[in-house]
Amino acid sequence: MGPLGTEAPWVPEYGGAAVTYAEVGSGDLFWTALWVFFLATFIWVFIAVVSDLFRDHELSGVAKAIWLVGLVVFPMLGPLAYVIVRGRGMAERAASQHRVAEEQFAGYVRATAASSGSGPVDDLARLAALHSNGTIDDAEFETMKARVMAGTTTV
Repeated sequence: MGPLGTEAPWVPEYGGAAVTYAEVGSGDLFWTALWVFFLATFIWVFIAVVSDLFRDHELSGVAKAIWLVGLVVFPMLGPLAYVIVRGRGMAERAASQHRVAEEQFAGYVRATAASSGSGPVDDLARLAALHSNGTIDDAEFETMKARVMAGTTTV
């Protein structure tokens, strides 16, 4: 029996409870996966276009607003028109941003590699701690201290 005492012959019963099921074939799964792929691609392109639009410092605020309204009103043609009209500048801005990021990273790596993170004062403090713990004896301490003071080798 279905709700309100009506018969529902299309709903099978399992242990007294109604069970609803649907048949989903391989074709349905394929088309669903394809639509999800296109939806994700559309969202990615839309976000890329909007981020490029706001990253461009040469475009006026009014022009940005017009492009944004065009993108929202014409969601399928707007990004396509943007890429056709401003695609070269979009690629140049992305390449420029990539170059700046690489230069900043290279500068960071050079600065980090140039300094060991500790200077001679820290090296002498570590030597004194090793000497006071008894890890190194007086002769080793004096030898390593002379090296640190000469700037040849750190501990």
